[in-house]
Amino acid sequence: MNVRQKPERTRLSAEDWEDAALNLIAEQGVGALAVEALARQLGVTKGSFYWHFRTREALLQAALERWEQYGEREIINQIEALPDPRERLPELFRRVAHEVQPHRVYAALLKALDHPLVVPVMARVSKRRTEFLHVAYTEAGMEPTEALNRARLTYAAYVGFLQLNFTLGLPRLTHEEFDAYVEHMIATLIP
Repeated sequence: MNVRQKPERTRLSAEDWEDAALNLIAEQGVGALAVEALARQLGVTKGSFYWHFRTREALLQAALERWEQYGEREIINQIEALPDPRERLPELFRRVAHEVQPHRVYAALLKALDHPLVVPVMARVSKRRTEFLHVAYTEAGMEPTEALNRARLTYAAYVGFLQLNFTLGLPRLTHEEFDAYVEHMIATLIP
């Protein structure tokens, strides 16, 4: 008798589902997040999803927290570890400039500020990033009030650039032009 063995299924972790959710959000927005679509994309059944999450909202919450923690762990904590405060801001600008996927997620979340799970995450992220910039500018030698205003200006420029770039596709810059823009931002915004 010829018995065909079923191909072994890949076991997905909660993190695999969260990453897939973030990729879908970056590509199509929060509203496109659907369990069936993700299961098809990942080549598994919905049962795999329910092993890790009770609802779509639970997945969305976990994915948003993962994205938020990435910004803390991979960017802010590493920049804070630099011993010279004057090196932190230029390094931050250069590193953040080349983080494409987190920016795509951020831009998609900006379009979903009417979603009750998105609002608190975006508020925390914006507050933490502005506070980080405030401290960085202060440690680089600016007076606290001026540092806070510069932090707000810097963050507003960042969010505005993301909106223009990911929503409207503007400005259309070559790699070299973008690197020159980042260096211009460093020269303009860092004392």
